[in-house]
Amino acid sequence: MFSSKSKSEIDVSSSSGASLIGAGTIIKGDIISSGDIRIDGTLKGNISGSAKVLIGADGSVEGDIEGQQADILGKVTGKIIIKDLLNLRGKAVLKGDVAAGKLQVEPTVTFTGNVHVGEGIIADVVEMRTDEEEQAIAK
Repeated sequence: MFSSKSKSEIDVSSSSGASLIGAGTIIKGDIISSGDIRIDGTLKGNISGSAKVLIGADGSVEGDIEGQQADILGKVTGKIIIKDLLNLRGKAVLKGDVAAGKLQVEPTVTFTGNVHVGEGIIADVVEMRTDEEEQAIAK
């Protein structure tokens, strides 16, 4: 019934299916997911996933996002590291640095930050993590 995980970390480790943070929901803490995840509410924490991350038009993330693919339609304040394709669409607002294998940006997007695009870039960015970030991801 009760897990030993800290209150600030949610492990969404179902190997199939998508996880949804619905509109009107506010989560404070980190999310680790091996499946797709969609945020239509608010997350004050980091997302680390090995599949697709989707931030809906009403979704908001105050933290870093790391994953295989991502579609951002909402608001993100933080660093984004995507191994494959990052889509910034609609009226997305992004404040932070981006590293992605491929990047697609629609003209309606507002973006403030630095961009690094290319397959070799991701490996370099991942190597630059601090020991503290590595320990947080390992938990």
